[in-house]
Amino acid sequence: MTRCFGDRAAFAIEVGEIQPPSFRVVDLWVAGKRLTTDDNSVFVPFFASALRSSAAQVRRRDIKPCPFPGHTPEEIFRLLQGDDTEFREQFWFMQWGETVDNLSRYAYLEDDLVIVFAFWRAGHPVPGDLGKVFTARIPPDEFASVVEEAADLLDARSIGSPSRHQRER
Repeated sequence: MTRCFGDRAAFAIEVGEIQPPSFRVVDLWVAGKRLTTDDNSVFVPFFASALRSSAAQVRRRDIKPCPFPGHTPEEIFRLLQGDDTEFREQFWFMQWGETVDNLSRYAYLEDDLVIVFAFWRAGHPVPGDLGKVFTARIPPDEFASVVEEAADLLDARSIGSPSRHQRER
């Protein structure tokens, strides 16, 4: 059984089957694109912690504002990608391990959280997507809620267990 949190067209996390002892199938979707094309098996303790860290960062609005006002998200991605200094590292986002090491991804805060990314691995299963820049805009609190709900399920002992959020209600 797979549980989906969020909307694939903007941002979603799908949590699937348990793979003993501490792994689980997880698919990530941003802007209608499945990010986890190369690896969708996560080590639950690391991944749940990484999700919670990102959710807390976004809830605190601890995301840098747009680095290049007046430019399109695609131009911003290219400018960041071409920057070989530590400046671009301030915009790295979703540092969630091997599940997303097949793409470059950045985020910045406007009214919405803006996520820009591009697949770079030559063996990408959708050749037309390779190198193309994709953009998603999502309200920060909505992003954080989706991520926290997925982390709650990952922390639960099984898919049928109530999440921490559900237990607190």
